[in-house]
Amino acid sequence: MWNRRDEDRTQQRQPAQTHREPEPVRPAAAPATPTYSMPASPSNAAVIGPTVVIRGDIVAKEDLFINGTVEGTLQLEGNRLAVGPRGKVKAQIVAREVLIQGSVEGDIEAKDKITIKNDGTLVGDIQVAGIVIEDGAYFKGSIDIIRPTSGNAQKANEPKVVNTPVAS
Repeated sequence: MWNRRDEDRTQQRQPAQTHREPEPVRPAAAPATPTYSMPASPSNAAVIGPTVVIRGDIVAKEDLFINGTVEGTLQLEGNRLAVGPRGKVKAQIVAREVLIQGSVEGDIEAKDKITIKNDGTLVGDIQVAGIVIEDGAYFKGSIDIIRPTSGNAQKANEPKVVNTPVAS
């Protein structure tokens, strides 16, 4: 009785409840742009964005991620090169590891591994210790598999000198 005004106010604030049909479950949509991985430690990686065009020689002592256009030579000895899905590279490349999701034209020398993802394109000759070419990737060129050189491997091939006493 005394709280009648309060009851009227709370009824006015609450919308009328209607019966709603649950929405059908839809599968998650695929991302508009392909996903790609940045180099191992992004804080130490240099990034060439999609609107950047570079012509010339690049020498780096850090990982490099290219999503733009590069023409020339890339010297990344001991480091990793990642070519993103929008990356276009026409260069001679020397790196420890190369990941290709975009387009690369030129010869590559990699100490460890080259990975060509399913949307990646590589036209050129490669020298590498290991290679991964995913289904859907395009590769045209020659592959020269090299054995990784380490101090232990070289010592294993050297002749051993053994001093044994001769019985008299």
